[in-house]
Amino acid sequence: MKIPKKKFYITTPIYYVNDVPHIGHAYTTIAADVTARYKRLNNYKVFFLTGTDEHGQKVLQAARELGIEPQDHVDKLHNRFKELWARLNISNDDFIRTTEKRHQTFVTHILQKLYDRKEIYKDSYEGWYCTPDERFWTEKDLVNGNCPDCNRRVEKIQEHNYFFKMGQHQDWLKKYIKSN
Repeated sequence: MKIPKKKFYITTPIYYVNDVPHIGHAYTTIAADVTARYKRLNNYKVFFLTGTDEHGQKVLQAARELGIEPQDHVDKLHNRFKELWARLNISNDDFIRTTEKRHQTFVTHILQKLYDRKEIYKDSYEGWYCTPDERFWTEKDLVNGNCPDCNRRVEKIQEHNYFFKMGQHQDWLKKYIKSN
């Protein structure tokens, strides 16, 4: 009787494509690749995912600065990431783009399930937003009205989002993390 392989899933961040890939992207992806290869050598059935996040203020801003359409911008940079991973001989099993129909369909399906189970809710969030850092800050965090990390200008924005009801899962998650 054949013993089924243990499954192992690993992913890199899905990288923002506001600019060309850099050493930090390579480092993270190589670390994930080393882990995936190690697990394969130890008889795990590995699924290794990487990809690009092609939405967001940084992407839009970068495309505008270049005077091109956002989709044209992300298409070029997506190719740069794929070329780098090929050059580094990265062993990923899939490369996802957030602009792909399959990604959008899957995310919509998962979010609908969570919504139907009342595990997410729509609300708004307001704060001081730093576009380069893609991060919200409170008033007290700001340094002379600027981002405390990069010292750039922040802007007050409000956005509507869906939020996950983490509290419903807090107890079992804590137990799971402690025991694993």
